[in-house]
Amino acid sequence: MQKRAVFGHRLLPYLLLAPQIAVTLVFFYWPASQAVWQSFLLQDAFGLSTRFVWFENYRALFSDPAYYNTIVVTFVFSAAVSALSLSIALLLAVMADKPLRGATAYRTLLIWPYAVAPAVAGVLWIFMFQPSLGILARGLRTLGVDWNPLLDGTHAMILVIMAAAWKQISYNFLFFLAGLQAIPKSVIEAAAIDGARPVRRFWTIVFPLLSPTTFFLLVVNIVYAFFDTFGIIDAMTGGGPSKATETLVYKVYQDGRLGGDLGGSAAQSVILMVIVIALTAVQFRYIERRVTY
Repeated sequence: MQKRAVFGHRLLPYLLLAPQIAVTLVFFYWPASQAVWQSFLLQDAFGLSTRFVWFENYRALFSDPAYYNTIVVTFVFSAAVSALSLSIALLLAVMADKPLRGATAYRTLLIWPYAVAPAVAGVLWIFMFQPSLGILARGLRTLGVDWNPLLDGTHAMILVIMAAAWKQISYNFLFFLAGLQAIPKSVIEAAAIDGARPVRRFWTIVFPLLSPTTFFLLVVNIVYAFFDTFGIIDAMTGGGPSKATETLVYKVYQDGRLGGDLGGSAAQSVILMVIVIALTAVQFRYIERRVTY
């Protein structure tokens, strides 16, 4: 029988919730409402006056073919980053969960990349793959690969995907390792006694028991790819070449901060917020059905 929480004063629960509610209102709902209002405004070239234009900013966006290309780039980028970071982190967590000598040091080294700032991570990767000076770029040229992310859009996309996935692997690794350590060893030992090989034990026992962790990380990684990769893209490619790596969040920055189109960038941010909320709702509606709690 579970014990119920009993508060000594009727106002105490509201007082405990007040700081979190205040933070949510100030840092989420208020900026979101400001963005929605700004998306209906059009500012003159000198920023001296604004006028209410209803849905004109949205019509301009949806009539621009380049915006649809940015949406496609964003979806490809987020899917690749999520799949790559989750799969590598799961593999590393499975290896780290074994009784190995120096396992603590191994786990600590795997966590370190998460402490690196996104812009710094982007600079590190662009140094390694810089066409004329990068060590790894030279190795690719010796293999006959004409590597040049400064001119080739496909190479630039591959590079930012690898950098963004590398940055997120440590976060995923922590949760996967915690999930693996929470699985009862007796269940795995019973399957081994029944003759199940390691690969079969993983896919039929371990991975289904990790489904809550995997689902949580899937949601987090998609949000990360949509929003938190701005610093990596800005430091590495600046959305280029020829907008090959321009994602939705970076286009908001380019059009609003650099282009001065505050109304258009606000409309883009509203659309981006709606897309992420819709993706999250779809994941909870359809993918969560496969989760075993």
